[in-house]
Order: sequence, then C-alpha cells, then structure tokens
Amino acid sequence: MEAYYRHSLTPPQQAAYHAMKTGFTALAPRFPVPLLDRETLSDLFFLLRLDCPEIFYVTGFSYRYAPGAENAELLPEYLFDKGKIRQHQQALSARVEKLVRPLRQRTPLEQERAIHDFICENVRYDKLKKPYSHEIIGPLGQGVGVCEGIAKSVKILCDALGLWCIIAVSENNPAQGVKYRHAWNIVRLDGQYYHLDATFDATLSQPGVVRHDYFNLDDRALFRDHQAPLYPLPACTDGTRAFYRAEKRSFTKIEDVCKRAQMPLRKDQPFLFQWRGGALNREILLELVKALEETAQTRGRHAAVSYNYPQAVLCVRFPRELPQEELVAQEADADREA
Repeated sequence: MEAYYRHSLTPPQQAAYHAMKTGFTALAPRFPVPLLDRETLSDLFFLLRLDCPEIFYVTGFSYRYAPGAENAELLPEYLFDKGKIRQHQQALSARVEKLVRPLRQRTPLEQERAIHDFICENVRYDKLKKPYSHEIIGPLGQGVGVCEGIAKSVKILCDALGLWCIIAVSENNPAQGVKYRHAWNIVRLDGQYYHLDATFDATLSQPGVVRHDYFNLDDRALFRDHQAPLYPLPACTDGTRAFYRAEKRSFTKIEDVCKRAQMPLRKDQPFLFQWRGGALNREILLELVKALEETAQTRGRHAAVSYNYPQAVLCVRFPRELPQEELVAQEADADREA
C-alpha cells in the first residue's frame, strides 16, 4: 500500500497521522495525538483516508486539550457502532478478495484495466451523494458512489494486487461550473505515472460500451478538463499508453477512421476512437459525421455520433433508422453545473 501523502509530512505531522491511524484502526473512542491546530489535524485526517481507504468508517472528529499540554485528546465520530464496523470490514475484505483473486496472475496493465472496467460496469454515480458514497462501502458494498468513493475503491483494489496507486484531488472552480472537488487516481506502470479517472469514464459509459477516455492519460491530456491538483502529484509525462493510442484507435485521417469503422459496422457494434488530426472543431466533426454516414449506408445503416470534446473521443453507433440527432456532445463530469 502506497502511503503517498504521509511521505510529504513533517515529523510532528507524521506523528499525528500515525496516532490517528492507530486509534481509528483500534476503533478507540478517544486517544492522544500531538497538539496541532485544528486546520492541520483536519488536513491530516483527509490525507490519511486518501492513503488508507480501508478507514471508511470515520466521518470526523472533535478534540480537547488542557492549556500547556503537548497532546490533545481526539474523539472520533464513527459511521457505525463497533460491531457493525467489524461486519462491514469483513464483508468488504471478502468482496475485495473475490474481485482481485482472478487478477493476481495478470500483468499490471491488465489488472488496472480490469479494475477500471469493473467500476464502469458495476458502479452507478450517486447524484444524491449519500454519506457512504464517499467511501469504499458505497461502490464496493452498494454499487453506488461519487468520485471520492470510486477513487478510494480503485486504490484499495490496486493495493490488494500490489499495484502502485494513489488518489489525486483537485479543487472546485465555481467560475467554470465545477461545484465540487474531484478525485481520481494515478498509477505507476514500468516506472512511469499515468492518470486514471474511472469516475469520468463511468459517467460516459453505457450498457455494453465501456469508455476508456481517461485511461492512462498524461498531464497534458488530463488537465484539459480537470482542475489543478490540491496537493503535489507525480509528473505524468508519457502519452503512449493512453488507451486509444495504445489500441491503435487514434487517427489523423478521415479515410483511416472510415476504414477502421468497417468491422464494427459489420458486427453491429459501437465504434470508439480518438481524433488526433488537428483541433476537433465543428467543421471536422461534420466532415467525420458525413464520412461515417456514407460508410454506414453501404450496409443499410446510419451513423449516430457522440463525442467527448476535451479528449477528442468519438463513439459511433450504426442504427437502422435515421437518428434524431446525428451528433451529440457528451459531458464526462457528473458534478459540473448545467
């Protein structure tokens, strides 16, 4: 398990972090921590639960101290009573083991993709934002979650496989319609770091179509539609493992798009690809739709195109009936204001 955020702390902060982790793990009703200001302790509490998603059962804390004391007494606020917490721990431990057992002999990249696809196929974004949706108990126990709970679930599954993974967090930006902080993951493969946003892909995915628009992106691609990180992150500089590029579904010529569309058209399957032939502007989009429609008509079908503009990823379906809309924009961020 990578305790990424702990490494950046000062010795007094590390001591408080360790005291919190020990006390929460023991389900202690109260325990001593080094006396730090409330803001620092709150920050440490947040970072601890990014490093340790298994601490899903603590929602907050209060603390008290005597004048001149070196330690404060911290009083955790637990989501359930001790017996219920133990039940949930056992159930989640069994759930994680069941999910990772078939993946143990796969390569790290295969493990990462299996975890990502599991989230996209089995976890529904929780617009009501129930308390447990911010923790692993939501996605792994109830099948619903928000970005924080999803990122924590990805990390705990990666941790169980020994796959290096951390949780990244960005600030909100009301001026751009971003209401809340956002969380995603960074993984390390062969010494290189990559962004993995299972939440964004889950909000784009549809039955039978798992999206990989945010799978192994570099910084340049990821921050096209993500806010600046709240805490320093490893530099993600390798763009060669981004999903569509690695799968050779990243095109610069319209004729290559149409040629590659032939097989999914014959099989009546959706066709997903990335456009790298310059800016994905309205003119290019209309040219792509026109060419794909002509290709589809060779087999008595039509082309219905949806697109993720920031990542220049297009999803093409081939219905028999003329679609009401040939071209539809998709928004990946579930927390963005309409």
